[in-house]
Amino acid sequence: MSDTILEQYGAVTIYKEATHPAPMYHVDGEIPSNPYGKLQALFEDDGLEEVMYNGGQQCVKVAHREHGMCRTNIWIDDEEGIKISKNIASFTAVPLGDGPGLVPIFDGRLPDGSRVNGTIPPVTPDGPTLTIRKFQEDPLTMINLIKFGSVNIRLAAMMWVWIEGLDSRPANFVIAGGTGSGKTTTLNCLGMFIPWDKRLLTVEDTAELQVYHDHWLRMETRRPRPDGTTEIDMNDCLKSSLRMRPDRIIVGEVRGSECATLLTAMNTGHDGSFGSLHANTAAETITRMINPPMNVPPIMLSGLDLIIIQARLHVQGKTARKITEVAEIAGMEGDKPRLNAIWKFDPATNEIVETGIPSKLRETICDAAGISPAEFEQHVQQRMQILKDLVKRDITDIQTVTKVIQGFYSSR
Repeated sequence: MSDTILEQYGAVTIYKEATHPAPMYHVDGEIPSNPYGKLQALFEDDGLEEVMYNGGQQCVKVAHREHGMCRTNIWIDDEEGIKISKNIASFTAVPLGDGPGLVPIFDGRLPDGSRVNGTIPPVTPDGPTLTIRKFQEDPLTMINLIKFGSVNIRLAAMMWVWIEGLDSRPANFVIAGGTGSGKTTTLNCLGMFIPWDKRLLTVEDTAELQVYHDHWLRMETRRPRPDGTTEIDMNDCLKSSLRMRPDRIIVGEVRGSECATLLTAMNTGHDGSFGSLHANTAAETITRMINPPMNVPPIMLSGLDLIIIQARLHVQGKTARKITEVAEIAGMEGDKPRLNAIWKFDPATNEIVETGIPSKLRETICDAAGISPAEFEQHVQQRMQILKDLVKRDITDIQTVTKVIQGFYSSR
C-alpha cells in the first residue's frame, strides 16, 4: 500500500505509512547552522504544539495541532544533543552538566517564550532529552475553542459573565485537568474577558500566558542553583503580588502552599482570581486542595466559586480537548465542601450541557449587581450574540477578539 499524503506546506510534508500508526513529518532542505541545530526547522512551524527529542537512538518526535503525535526525519546524535541542550540551558541561566556546581536537569523559557525541559545522563541514561512546549505566535482565543468544539457558545458567554462579574462580583475559580488537557490555553482565553480597567497580575513557574491586556504585570519563579542562588517559589511571588494592588490574579499551575495563599486572597476581597491545577474531576480537585502539599483548610474553600474541568478525550480516532464539567462550591457538608455540577459533558451528543441545578453563583452575582435572574440571562444572551458574530465572521486573532470584548465594556 502506498503512502498517503496528509498535508504539505513550505518544506514540510506530512504523510501516513501503512506500516506505522504515527504519521511522518518530513522536512526537506538543509538547516543552516544555529544554536538549536536541526530542531530549528521545527521551532519555525506554528502548527506544532510540542517538540520532543529522546536521545540519539530515536528520531525527533513532534505533537502536531492537526495530526497528533508524529515521527520526523530528523535524527540528532547524543553529542550534538548535549551541545544543543547546553545552548538552550544558557538561555535559562542554568549551568547544565554532570559534576560539581552543575545540574543535569533544567526547566526554563526560550527567548521566544517557548517552555523547555531538558535532561542529560545520568538522569536519563539513554541520552540527553529535550521537551519543548512551543510558544504560539498568535495565541488561541475563545473563538478558536468554540470552533474546535472545546466549549459551546452558551458556556463561553456564561464564563464571560462570571469573569466580568457584571462589574459587581467576579467569580473565583480553578481550572483542573490532566497533562496536555489544554488548561493553560483555556486560562489564557478566559483572561481576555478581564476588563482593561482592572490591574491584572499573573504568577507562573514558567511564563506561558499570553493575555492581551492593557495593565498586566507578570511574575515568574526561580529555582535554586548550585552557586547558591536562592529559590523564589510561587508562594513568594503570590505573597508579593498581594502588595501590588492587583484587581485580578491568575496563578498558572498551583502545586503547593501557594494554593492556600490564593484561597486566602479570595477570602479577603480579591474576587476574580483564578488558577490551574492537576486533577481529573471536581471531587478530586477538592481532595488535592485539602491534602498535602496544598493543605488548604476546608473552610477556606468557601471563597472558591467554581471548578472547571478540562480533559483530553479521544473522539473518532482524534484527540480533542474539551471542558467536561463545571461544578460550584455550594456550602459545606461537615468538614467538606458540597459540589453541585451545573454543567456536564454528555458523551452521546459530544457536548457539554447544563444540568438544570440552580446556580449559586448566578444568585451571588445577581444580588451584588442588583438585578433579577431574567436580567442575568439577558446579559448572557447579549454576550452569546457577540461570540456568534465573531465565529460567523471567522475573527479569531487575539488582538481583534480582545478589542471587541473591551469595546463592549467601554460602550456601556
